[in-house]
Amino acid sequence: MPDVTQHINIKSFTPNQFIDGTYAIQNCQLGQTRTGKPFLKCLLQDATGRAPGRMWNATEELFSQLPTNGFVWLEGQTQPYQGEMQIIIQKIAAIDPTPEDLAMLLPTTDRDVEEMFSQLYMLVMSLENPAIKALAETYMADAALMEKFRVAPAAMTLHHAYLGGLLEHTLSLMQLADGMLEHYPQLNRDIVLMGLFLHDLGKTSELTWQTGFGYTDEGQLVGHIGRGLTMLHDYIRQCEADGTKIPGAIVMVLEHVILSHHGKPEFGALKIPSTPEAIFISHLDDLDAKMQMAISTSRNDDEAAEGTDQNEQAGGNFTEKIWALETRLYRPDPTTLTE
Repeated sequence: MPDVTQHINIKSFTPNQFIDGTYAIQNCQLGQTRTGKPFLKCLLQDATGRAPGRMWNATEELFSQLPTNGFVWLEGQTQPYQGEMQIIIQKIAAIDPTPEDLAMLLPTTDRDVEEMFSQLYMLVMSLENPAIKALAETYMADAALMEKFRVAPAAMTLHHAYLGGLLEHTLSLMQLADGMLEHYPQLNRDIVLMGLFLHDLGKTSELTWQTGFGYTDEGQLVGHIGRGLTMLHDYIRQCEADGTKIPGAIVMVLEHVILSHHGKPEFGALKIPSTPEAIFISHLDDLDAKMQMAISTSRNDDEAAEGTDQNEQAGGNFTEKIWALETRLYRPDPTTLTE
């Protein structure tokens, strides 16, 4: 019987280590070797990291019993491969984890969710334009949406890819913006803060986390930008039904923020940022995402505290190439070096 207590953290893997435990599985696929034999390929995840998995003696019957995204028990052995640790799987079976298991199997923010939400709520309530504030209050009054907002990750694999990550990322952006706006007094604070509050809310429908991190059907077909736009229209209609008219110019610039916040078409933007507020939001969003990736990859406080030798295993002072950042990162804080 699979036993979640046997779990070994992915970040603790060492070469040629026997693994017998429970993990989240992502993007489970059945491939073919060069000789035409089927093999299983997937990503395995827990709260500490991710690792590729391979099972060379897989069958179509076994594959049909496994979730594409979900949770599994497995036996296998770790194997260093191209700068990372992969798991060669010998046995694998689907499981239904308990709610308590999810905190161990899915990465989770280390910040207090209710405290973050309270801080975000105070920023939203500080909006001054009556129409924008009424629209924000309409969003905040949707208890089901706000519950998803508290829990959702901000991404599957890149920045803030953990439970509570969307709230953490949004709050970070709003706090950064509020501190920086005094340097740009010509920007409209209400548009900036409301735009940041809205820009990724569509991820509450785009992503799923109940069965491991993945994309919903809506996420695959519509995406968070498209869903964010339709959500905006839905809440505007609700707000106006409650007696507050949202001026067309405000609607248009908020639409533009949602459509343009990825910055460039090759990064998913449907429009190039074309207002001062949209440019500010797009660059701030990119900065926060990249800094979270850089810090979590190169300055892992847990590893430093535990005195692990992960740096040496991964190639000394440099990380493996972080494709989203287009470079390998230098790990050390230079002020701590003796030479």
